[in-house]
Amino acid sequence: MRNLLAITKALADESRLRALALLEGRELCLCQVIAVLGLSPSTVSKHMSILQQAGLVESRKEGRWAYFRLADEGASDEAREAVQLVLRGLSREPQGKSDRKVLKSVLKVQPEELCRRQSEQRC
Repeated sequence: MRNLLAITKALADESRLRALALLEGRELCLCQVIAVLGLSPSTVSKHMSILQQAGLVESRKEGRWAYFRLADEGASDEAREAVQLVLRGLSREPQGKSDRKVLKSVLKVQPEELCRRQSEQRC
């Protein structure tokens, strides 16, 4: 029951749903997720932490970079089903289509460059 509650709470935010959809079929650096969502780094980091605690995403660190992907191995059946529901739902939504378009352009920029640009914007 706790697992299901954590999953449903994690899915109760539009930005987290959008972040999940961005990770479909790929791993993204936190700065890439930030660039698409247009939120502050601390806000996106908190959202990703909630998704990770619910077992919906996995992360890995590589130096100073944090990478995220949809949970696969070891994910609960509930988590897998919830992710599939989100992906199906957002594929038809205008916001999902818009996010995929923005992501396409974000993926053309190296993560190091994205991070540099984001740092300059905060100053």
